[in-house]
Amino acid sequence: MKLSRRTFLRLAAGVAALPVPSRVAFAQAYPTRPITLIVPFGAGGPTDVIARIVADHMSRTLGRSLVVENVAGAGGTTATTRTMRATPDGYTIQIGHMGTHATAPVFYPNLAYKPDVDFGPNRHSHHKPVFDRRE
Repeated sequence: MKLSRRTFLRLAAGVAALPVPSRVAFAQAYPTRPITLIVPFGAGGPTDVIARIVADHMSRTLGRSLVVENVAGAGGTTATTRTMRATPDGYTIQIGHMGTHATAPVFYPNLAYKPDVDFGPNRHSHHKPVFDRRE
């Protein structure tokens, strides 16, 4: 039996919409409180403008307010360090930037965070880095 792409996508969407019995089903709905969106540069710049557009759209989509917090300093690494140290519950997010996640590790050898480790999907898994820079 050969399915058309459209039929396959409809079936996949239907399966994805089915309730999955798991412990996730009993978790609280997200978000239950305001979300903080950290901008690694001062107000009025291009990153801030983009953050406010994204925050407005996310606020309407999620039905919760987003607090935009501008944290300037050290080429954005101050804000990124604050984001990295926040509780990983999804209520503190940051507008990522090439300067804070790609360039900063090259220019700042003693950076308080590692973009590839501290912001990855397995950030708080059982794997601990050998040397934790946050201590």
